[in-house]
Amino acid sequence: MDLSTFCARFDELLAVGDYADVDASANGLQVGPPDGTVEKAAFAVDGAVATFETAVERGADVLVVHHGISWGGIERVTGADYRRVAPLIENDLALYAAHLPLDGHPELGNAAGIADLLELTRREPFGEMGPVAVGQRGHLPEPTTPAALVDRLRPALDTGDGDVRLLDFGPEEIEHVAVLTGSGTDWLGEAVAVGADVLITGEGKQKVYHEAREAGINVVLGGHYATETFGVAALEDQAAEWGIETTFIDEPTGL
Repeated sequence: MDLSTFCARFDELLAVGDYADVDASANGLQVGPPDGTVEKAAFAVDGAVATFETAVERGADVLVVHHGISWGGIERVTGADYRRVAPLIENDLALYAAHLPLDGHPELGNAAGIADLLELTRREPFGEMGPVAVGQRGHLPEPTTPAALVDRLRPALDTGDGDVRLLDFGPEEIEHVAVLTGSGTDWLGEAVAVGADVLITGEGKQKVYHEAREAGINVVLGGHYATETFGVAALEDQAAEWGIETTFIDEPTGL
C-alpha cells in the first residue's frame, strides 16, 4: 500500500482535521516521504528512540503512535531532537501520529477501549475541548464498588512498575463512569457536573486530591501510558484488516 494512501485512510477514519485547532500535536504523517510504501506497520504509544529502534529491528516501514515528536512546530533538528529523528531518516521509517483524534474517536479511541472493557452503556461524549470531545462517559451494567472497579481494570492496564491508584472520595456504589485517558484530571469539574460517580484517567496532578475530596467524587489513576494503549491497538487491528502486516511495540513507562 502507498504510504500516502495509508495515511489518508487514517486521517479520514480519525477525522484528524476536526482537531487541528485544538491539538498541539501535528497529527498525521510527521516524518516520511509521501511516495513511500507500507508492507509492515508498527504501532506504539510513544514516538521515542526506543520505539523507533524496535520498529527498525522488526522491519517496519511506518510507525504509528499516539504521542508523536512534533508539538507546535520544529525550528531546529539538533542535539536530542537530532538523535530522536535520526533513526527514522537513516532507516526510511515513516512516523504517523494521532493524538487527540485517537483519544476522542467513539469506537477506536482510548476512552472507547476502556468503555468497551467495562461494558459501559448509554455512552456519550465527555471531555469538551473546544468543538470536540476527547473522552466518553456511560453506565456500568450493574453498580459496583470503587475497589471492585479498580480490580477489574488492573489486569488490562500495563502499568509497568506502577499500579492503578484510587482516590476513594465518592459514592461507595458507582454506576456512572467518566473516562478521559492520559492526563485528564483537568476535566474533573465536568465529571462532577454531569453527575459521574468516578473519573477514570491516567496520571494525576497534586491538586486533584483535594478537588476530588471536596467534590465527593472517586478518581481512578491508571497510568498515562497504560490508559492509552487501547487506541493504537485498535489502529493496529484496522491496518491488519487492510492487509498490512503489523507489530505492536510495548514500551511501558509506569507513569
